[in-house]
Amino acid sequence: MLSEGVRLMTPCLILGVLILAFLPHPTQGIRNNIGLMLKKPCRTTVPGRYLLADDQGYVCTALSFEAETHCCPKNVEKFSCQGCKMFSNCCNSYEYCVSCCLSPHRTPEELVLKIRIAKPITAGYYESVFDFCAGRCRHSSLSVVHENAYASDFHHCFSLSPNNSALPEELLGAGLSGINIVVGSRGENCNSVCGSKGQSCVPNRLSVLNKCDFLQRHMSCKSGCLSSMGADQPAEVVDDAPVDSNPGACLFTRQESMLSCGGAHQHTRRLCPCA
Repeated sequence: MLSEGVRLMTPCLILGVLILAFLPHPTQGIRNNIGLMLKKPCRTTVPGRYLLADDQGYVCTALSFEAETHCCPKNVEKFSCQGCKMFSNCCNSYEYCVSCCLSPHRTPEELVLKIRIAKPITAGYYESVFDFCAGRCRHSSLSVVHENAYASDFHHCFSLSPNNSALPEELLGAGLSGINIVVGSRGENCNSVCGSKGQSCVPNRLSVLNKCDFLQRHMSCKSGCLSSMGADQPAEVVDDAPVDSNPGACLFTRQESMLSCGGAHQHTRRLCPCA
């Protein structure tokens, strides 16, 4: 016969066993979490009319990306350059421009992180290749003519050059597409030069032509290429100009804010962008 104390303890023991049986076992809890890894979310471009690009280099439609991570499906080409001209790094689609730009072979991260977001020395640096590509592939002033029309269908461009105005011609892509480069007569401004061709001067292309390689390509520059200051540049000094005016020399300016379609000088011939 059980003593009184044992009989009183039995219900308590049974209750304790039941509680322990239904509590999660520590080892079991750890095992249940094995393999439970959160998927890393993706950054994406703002969804366009049809497409978006993620920071992994994939392009997809806004309806096909993963709702949980915002990543595009991996069953498409990574770093696709569909609709891009590789000699100029310019594309006819913003999303494919970003995808193409994200390729480590085209845009090394160690170089991107040294590039300022804008020209002023106070501007910050890009924090990632995705930030660089998403920013560079947008339109710039060099992709339009007359302020309201694209110079080319391939107006989404990327490059490692610190600023678009310093790009060489082969990287400008759309920069001079649709532009007629015309050499003016002595003392003639670009408004007049382009007007004689039934066209207009495109002021935001003057900075593209304001380089020695362009001047030497379209003018003789037999006395060299010199830095100067004047609203008539880029230009070439005529041969019969006074000696102190450097006859035969091509001139460019480092003060690009001075560039003007209306600038002219009695001793120079201008190099003009017309459209």
